[in-house]
Amino acid sequence: MSNRPTDNLETIAEQIRLDFSAKDAAREKVLPLCREVIRYSSTAIRAVHRQEFAQAGEQLGSARKLLSEIAQAVNTYSDLSNSGFVRDAQKEFAEGSTVLALVTGKPLPTPGTLEVDAAAYLNGLGEAVGELRRYLLDGIRGGDLSRAEELLTAMDDIYSVLVTIDFPDAITAGLRRTTDMVRGVLEKTRSDLTLTVRQKELEDRLRGFEGKLP
Repeated sequence: MSNRPTDNLETIAEQIRLDFSAKDAAREKVLPLCREVIRYSSTAIRAVHRQEFAQAGEQLGSARKLLSEIAQAVNTYSDLSNSGFVRDAQKEFAEGSTVLALVTGKPLPTPGTLEVDAAAYLNGLGEAVGELRRYLLDGIRGGDLSRAEELLTAMDDIYSVLVTIDFPDAITAGLRRTTDMVRGVLEKTRSDLTLTVRQKELEDRLRGFEGKLP
C-alpha cells in the first residue's frame, strides 16, 4: 500500500486544534481581565472628579497589575495582543492615567511607562480631553477658575499633537475619529470658558461701579 500525500493531514490538523485550543483558552482568560481593567480605570476617573486622587491612583494600580497578567497570557499570540478588547483595556487605562496626571499637575506618563500600545495610548489621551472638560466645567460651576486656563491649555496641546498623527486607521485604531471629537470638545470648552470669564469681568466691574456710588 503506497503512501498518500495527505497521510500526514490528520497530524497537521491535530496540531492546529491544539494551537487553537491554547489560543482560545488565553482569550477566555483575558476577556474578563480586560473588563476589570476598564472597570478600575472608570472608577479611577470618577475618583479624580471627586478629587480623591489617592483612591484614583490605587484603582489605576490595580488596573496596571491586570494589564501585566493580560500581557503574559497573550505573549505568544500577537493577534490577541492587538485585538480590540486588549486595546480597549489599554486605552481606558491610558485615559485614566493621563487624566489623573493632568488634573494633579504631573508630567504625562508615556506609552512605555504605562506599557500600552501607542495607538491605545493616543486614543486614551484623546478621550481624556472629554474628562478634562468635565473637570473644568465642575470647577466653573463651583466658582473656581484657578485651573481653567491651565486645563484648557493642556486640552489644546493634546489636540495640537493628535492632529499631526496622520496615519491610516488600521495603524492608529481610529484615531482620526477621536481627534475630530477632541476638536469639538476643545471648541465648546474654549467658548464656555470665554463666556464665563467675560461674565465674571462684567460682574466685577459692576461691583466696582456700585462701590463708587454715593
